[in-house]
Amino acid sequence: MNRVKNNTWAIANNIDKRIPYKPSNNLIQNKVILFPSKPEGYRSEAELLDEVRFYIHRYVNVSPEFERIAATYVLLTWLYDRFDELPYLRVRGDYGTGKTRFLLIVGSICYKPIFASGASTISPLFHLLDTFKGTLIIDEADFRLSDEKADVVKILNNGNVRGMPILRTRQTREGEYDPRAFQVFGPKLLATRGQYQDRALESRFISEAMGTRSLRKDVPITLPARQRQEALSLRNKLLMFRFHNYHRKQTKPHLFDEAVEPRIRQIFVSLISITDDLELQHELSELATAFSEQIKADRGMQIEARLLEAIRNSDLSVKSITEIFAKRHGTEYQAVTYRWIGGLIRRKLQINTHKSNGVYIIPNEEIPKLEALYQRYGIERPDITFEPLDN
Repeated sequence: MNRVKNNTWAIANNIDKRIPYKPSNNLIQNKVILFPSKPEGYRSEAELLDEVRFYIHRYVNVSPEFERIAATYVLLTWLYDRFDELPYLRVRGDYGTGKTRFLLIVGSICYKPIFASGASTISPLFHLLDTFKGTLIIDEADFRLSDEKADVVKILNNGNVRGMPILRTRQTREGEYDPRAFQVFGPKLLATRGQYQDRALESRFISEAMGTRSLRKDVPITLPARQRQEALSLRNKLLMFRFHNYHRKQTKPHLFDEAVEPRIRQIFVSLISITDDLELQHELSELATAFSEQIKADRGMQIEARLLEAIRNSDLSVKSITEIFAKRHGTEYQAVTYRWIGGLIRRKLQINTHKSNGVYIIPNEEIPKLEALYQRYGIERPDITFEPLDN
């Protein structure tokens, strides 16, 4: 095993009583998991990032923007355990668009990559992630049909935030139940044909749509023999990058615009913190802003947003809100009644109403909640404002 002190390294038989896996191990023999062979020096962090990007460029056909993001993500995988939240990287498209090639190339230089297909069962994935704590790479990751695949989605839902293990129980020989926590936190690369219906899960991904660009003539159809050696050399340099930077990198939340959604800041903060390139930091910050605006736009199509627009233009009485909502969206819903609208306000928005002078209203103490919801859903101020009814 490798040991580092004062920027030098040496070979040790074991450290902290941990015994390395044998080269004859089935997972290593079948290249399910890839490791570096030794630390190798590099000139500078900027040149290492360029070397990673050029390697990706040689073998993969993606946009220049996503190419830079993928290269930065590779560096992040080698220091991911220094952060508490992580994004996932995904390519999306039909078959024959280069998704698998992207996973093979980018995955081959990530930190302890664990290669799996969508057909893999859940048990080995739990054990591999918990044991090796590496980068999970899944091809054909469209999980919609079975409970087994739903369990893989649980890994994706829990695996981007530290401290959210998945609990599983096994029965001992004595018939007792033995609960165990499996750590699934870590970087993940996925290839899918479509998007996930769960919007919360979708928000964890930085994605590239494949097949929208003409294939560059310099991208080889089949990978040359030298590609594996190139990947190994980069893994060795990235191992040294990990040794040099493990205690140096810190989160940089101040680089985000305050208008960026908290969830998007959480997803991007580790990626933007891994690089010292000011231009790249600015580019990632702008991407986070664009993601945030898209989320707000998507929310604007939900019934909650439509209801908030009606509230924003009302006198805060349920009667007024119902009349405005019915005028704008009455043809899209079966029965827009006072009771239905009042129920939506309480259930969907978590806003209380009470009766005052014979009518139900939203009381003044709920206005701060409304203001927060207006901002969350991107609801603009109305042209005409009403004075709220007396409570």
